[in-house]
Amino acid sequence: MSDNDCSKEILEFQEIIDKYDNIVFFGGAGVSTESGIPDFRSVDGLYNQKYDYPPETILSHTFYVKKPKEFFRFYRDKLIVKGVEPNAAHKKLAELEKAGKLKAVITQNIDGLHQAAGSKEVLELHGSTLRNYCLGCGESYDIDYVADPANDSDEGFPVCKKCGGAIKPDVVLYEEGLDMNTMQKSVHYISNAQVLIIGGTSLAVYPAAGLIDYFKGDKLVVINMAPTSRDAQADLVIPERIGKVFDAIKV
Repeated sequence: MSDNDCSKEILEFQEIIDKYDNIVFFGGAGVSTESGIPDFRSVDGLYNQKYDYPPETILSHTFYVKKPKEFFRFYRDKLIVKGVEPNAAHKKLAELEKAGKLKAVITQNIDGLHQAAGSKEVLELHGSTLRNYCLGCGESYDIDYVADPANDSDEGFPVCKKCGGAIKPDVVLYEEGLDMNTMQKSVHYISNAQVLIIGGTSLAVYPAAGLIDYFKGDKLVVINMAPTSRDAQADLVIPERIGKVFDAIKV
């Protein structure tokens, strides 16, 4: 897309932002790539790297139970990302919420960057690496505890310092269902929104992507570098970096 075309699309996006005050944002990995977090399905993403097992296998409930040491080796290496900061998209979404324009952020990401930017109503469909809990007693642990091998058992995975139980990240693994309360809240926000902004997601992961079907509002906006399955339905499609787009928007 040329700069002129981009300017035209961003101007139209600005007009939508100015007109409506019941906006919902639905985002994916592309929102965080500009903060240095790899996109699972991009050319350089996790799904195109080589390991002893495919990432889909490692990030499954069965693998976590049967091979916890291997699970946490991969998890620490690829999913625990420290020292990253919210980018322009995260920050502008927080500003829009503070201004009363944006009602909720619904995210497939597990990095906590929306909250770090100041967003309050964040629905994390796939959980968060910032939260971890003991499967035995339910004790909560932060990301630093899980990241530190000093907290591992002799078998090589983090355990609870109170009861010795296995610790599990509060992320939704393959074979696990999404949290129904989070899903219900997401349906509520999307079905009542005037504007739904889809950003930084290929809309390839279900059931999360199926939430888009609940939108019956006025304007559907898609901001994604690659085409999505919803482009044909959208009122506005901007094939540009999401950080660049939001950085140009005035609240």
